[in-house]
Amino acid sequence: MKSSHLLSICFTALVACALQSGIARAEIKKEWIDYKQGDTALRGYLVYDDATSGKRPGILMAHDRSGLSANTLNDAEMIAKLGYVVFAEDIFGKGIVPPTVPEMQATIAIYNKDRPLMRERASAGFDILRKSPLVDPTKLAVVGYCFGGTVAIELGETGTPLAGVVSVHGSFRDFAPEAAKNIKGRVLILHGAEDMVAPLDELNKLIGDLRGAKVPFQLEVYSGAQHGFTGPNPANESDARADREYKIAMARFLKEIFGS
Repeated sequence: MKSSHLLSICFTALVACALQSGIARAEIKKEWIDYKQGDTALRGYLVYDDATSGKRPGILMAHDRSGLSANTLNDAEMIAKLGYVVFAEDIFGKGIVPPTVPEMQATIAIYNKDRPLMRERASAGFDILRKSPLVDPTKLAVVGYCFGGTVAIELGETGTPLAGVVSVHGSFRDFAPEAAKNIKGRVLILHGAEDMVAPLDELNKLIGDLRGAKVPFQLEVYSGAQHGFTGPNPANESDARADREYKIAMARFLKEIFGS
């Protein structure tokens, strides 16, 4: 009996050690990467789970109007935990994180009015992700939040080889209708029905472009949800529900386009 009890204790200790060892190895790795678009210094955030070995699909993340803020970094880490290498690219410029809403609005206005510049910034981040030794360059997608949803669609419409384009409560003004035909992969749009920043009439214009170009797309509209429904402090229960459901839809979509 004593021998059996001792063996049981030893086995339990070995399992605990193995689990602790596995937990220590499975860690979210984070790295800031300096790069440039033309003469403009940029700084992006690379994140991945080192529990996965070998090359894996890469996700380019286009930030919202707050830039590379704490919420942006948290979203990047959330996506990385799904098994992807995520590069949160820098659209605004190294160190530019607008602290107030008026400053955010003024900053995104620069790029909304200058779409070639927006595309060049997005493409510079895409190149960093595509060339990463961690990434399978044949399995790439872009996920954009809010202002980043605009960036994601613009990048897709350049013909960049993306398996998927995801917009989360994005904005859809001023796209060239004929450019939708350049999108290579599938499109997923996750949107709040009560989004007054990007109302459904605006969204329907993009849907018309995608339909005309015969681009495969999926659309989820969340009743009661407003603009910017993601984040740690939902404005209401509808936003909280949309925040839960968009994550499920996005994870499913990424698995489908990457075939894993």
